[in-house]
Amino acid sequence: MSREKFLKVYANIPINLRKDIILVLEEKGPITWDVAYVEIKNNTTLGKTILKKLEALGLI
Repeated sequence: MSREKFLKVYANIPINLRKDIILVLEEKGPITWDVAYVEIKNNTTLGKTILKKLEALGLI
């Protein structure tokens, strides 16, 4: 469910804003919309972590 929410939000973000940082993870550093998209789309462990953090922040 979170994954679908993220993909809908990402699809509506202007292309020029997708390089903006949306999250900073202590172990990985800054995460942009583009990085988040790749990780979440490929269903990686990092993608799952990103989804949890974005939900906690209320971004999705």
